[in-house]
Amino acid sequence: MRRWNGWGDESTSMDLPPSAGVFLTQLVGEGTCLVDADLGNVIKTVPQTRLLAHPLISVDAEQRVRHAKGQSLPDWLAMHSGDISCFPDGVCFPENCQDVKDILSYAKINNVDLIPYGGGTSVAGHINPKQSKRAILTVNMSRMNQLLHLDEQSQIATFGAGTPGPMVEAQLLARGYTLGHFPQSFELSTIGGWVASRSSGQQSLRYGRIEQLFAGGNIETFSGSLDVPTFPASSAGPDLRELLLGSEGRFGILTEVKVRVSKVAEKEKFSVIFFPNWQSASQFCKESVQQRIALSMLRVSNAVETQTQLKLAGHESSIKWLERYLSLRGCADEKCMLTFGLTGTKQQISASQKQLKCFVKKFKGVSTGELLGKKWQANRFRSPYLREALWEKGYVVDTFETATDWANVDNLMAKVESAVRDGLKEEGEKVHVFTHLSHVYSQGCSLYTTYVYRNSASYQKTLAHWKKLKHLASETIVSNGGTISHQHGVGKDHAPYLGVEKGELGMKVLENLVEHFDAKQQLNPGTLLQ
Repeated sequence: MRRWNGWGDESTSMDLPPSAGVFLTQLVGEGTCLVDADLGNVIKTVPQTRLLAHPLISVDAEQRVRHAKGQSLPDWLAMHSGDISCFPDGVCFPENCQDVKDILSYAKINNVDLIPYGGGTSVAGHINPKQSKRAILTVNMSRMNQLLHLDEQSQIATFGAGTPGPMVEAQLLARGYTLGHFPQSFELSTIGGWVASRSSGQQSLRYGRIEQLFAGGNIETFSGSLDVPTFPASSAGPDLRELLLGSEGRFGILTEVKVRVSKVAEKEKFSVIFFPNWQSASQFCKESVQQRIALSMLRVSNAVETQTQLKLAGHESSIKWLERYLSLRGCADEKCMLTFGLTGTKQQISASQKQLKCFVKKFKGVSTGELLGKKWQANRFRSPYLREALWEKGYVVDTFETATDWANVDNLMAKVESAVRDGLKEEGEKVHVFTHLSHVYSQGCSLYTTYVYRNSASYQKTLAHWKKLKHLASETIVSNGGTISHQHGVGKDHAPYLGVEKGELGMKVLENLVEHFDAKQQLNPGTLLQ
């Protein structure tokens, strides 16, 4: 059973070692546990629906609770406190394109707002209803979850837009193929959501981000169907795929997604290297990707994240022996952990390993083999469960991410970490902050920052602290050469900062597109554009 007020399945958790409490207390102070709301009591607060009856629509109160919030920290606090300001008036579950057309027609006739809903994993407020004079209908795409067609000659697969990551891979694997798109939200997020938010997967170095994988598809709008054909390349004007990529439900509802797939690789392995400091680790990443070594992923943690991961890993005796060994090899207090993946034929992997050896030696890296890499692979989608584990100890954790050019990486990372670390000094609170590079390009890379602070005495004050930190981080990012989002999309949370990146003319173009597809602003209002 999926948690109603948290991440993932109720039977799955991420345990912290006994030493975690001491470690966190030293960093930010003793945690404060807040009382969780009861689902039954929250259901009693759901107001009467404003929707007219329709055979596809459920107005069940529990369904409306479960579709009221996503997975941002404010969403988490709202669900755990039971203080949910707005619920959808109903939820519908279309099963095919015609059902979506019928819902669009219903919404147009009855002046209803529509919110497309994939896996409910948004951390930027995409799927949250806002108070409106109009009734609000959430469109859950989960029943459109099938591999509809596989063109093996062209290696193009067509999926229903509501297909979640595990079902995408399972249906392709049965035919010997993979999409290779593995965001951290893979367990729950959907292929339509990946397109709508311009998602990036952990192995994007091999397979590409979703914009490289997305070949075409269908979107249903108030004006009719827009079918984007699949071409390997075209110079016939602007690429209409871009209307769907990053559209976040503002133009219409994605129903079918066509993607470029690959044959399952012969072999895959993940390994870990430690470097003496951040400079050597980040330079290793930059030069490896600029030399086009055939890696499938690179992820490097800065010194604080490396220390945090080792402290929270448990197995204290083994970690002590590892740190002694690394210290003898020149990787001591400032050491940075790098995880990399190799995917392909045995010959390709062997060739890549030979190329990597000279870079490892150049930057004084210490290889630890595949053991830690296998542990990362086994737990690669479990990190979101960390929020539950920390919550039980009285702490909250959140993340933000950006991307910038290599020349600006160190400057931007230092400024955003500093802004967040010192963000609650006036309140007398400490914030623990750390960063990793999770996606690497010839031009630059992403920066993915995590921060932890303790709960206040109330939900309201804990949320107020988050709002301050979120604003500080976002302002610092857009004022210092970073994108407001590399992989989480814009949603409602990032919309206030989008104008800095797009500029006045760019924002006008987006506004005109929304006006063209949705003159009355009924499609996911407040998302992408305020």
